[in-house]
Amino acid sequence: MPYEFFETFNPEVTEGIKSKYQSIIEDLGEDISRDGLLKTPERASKAMQFLTQGYNQDATEILKSAMFKESYNEMVIVKDIEVYSLCEHHILPFFGKAHIAYIPNGHIVGLSKLPRIVDVFARRLQVQERLTEQILDCINDTLKPQGVAVVIEASHMCMMMRGVQKQNSVTTTSGFRGQFEKIETRNEFLKLISNKFS
Repeated sequence: MPYEFFETFNPEVTEGIKSKYQSIIEDLGEDISRDGLLKTPERASKAMQFLTQGYNQDATEILKSAMFKESYNEMVIVKDIEVYSLCEHHILPFFGKAHIAYIPNGHIVGLSKLPRIVDVFARRLQVQERLTEQILDCINDTLKPQGVAVVIEASHMCMMMRGVQKQNSVTTTSGFRGQFEKIETRNEFLKLISNKFS
């Protein structure tokens, strides 16, 4: 039985993006009719739709779908969340890890929802600074916790493959709200995300 994989895409959108990729490939000097490139425009169209699916998702609703009343009021951390996004300046990938913490204020959220909202905002044309703020504000505005912290560490292909071509550079962005604006709480969070537990 041959392997089959099904994804659903809007046919009109797929065709429109596909035709643009055909033109781009031809403008680059390639032969669009050769075997290796025959299906590339369609594949690229579907890949781009997948990589930007966050435009069609609502991070606030995702969080609201798994909020629970709970008296727990200590720090909750989910660290090393994989991040894959596209830089809006060159449409090249940047990737790395996100670390999120919040201190509940009457409500907790299902732990899987935090990586989900990272994906919602990451699956758009982005800059790392805005991505950090969007995750932070979504959690803060929806859960209304005592505090929220977000740190993202990422490598950017626009710096690694072109431009300055610095392969080992890592960009770190951070944002803090509420209790995490206090230096002692912030330092506790930063220490915990830097620890490697076996």
